[in-house]
Amino acid sequence: MEYENQMTESEEGCKTPIRDENQIRLNLKCPPPPPKKNKPQGAKTEAPKNGYYQPPDLELLFVTPPLSS
Repeated sequence: MEYENQMTESEEGCKTPIRDENQIRLNLKCPPPPPKKNKPQGAKTEAPKNGYYQPPDLELLFVTPPLSS
């Protein structure tokens, strides 16, 4: 029972620190971007031997309907 009373008494005296050293600093400058990874030497991007896949209905996605007058 005494322990509960001690907790209540100590909690009443607590408050948020307001000194400048306890304040959260706002960093207004963005960090730099991460450096780009170096490509390994000799690794070239080549087209596939069999070519790229071309679905027969691909053009239907990009066809625009005629404008009505």
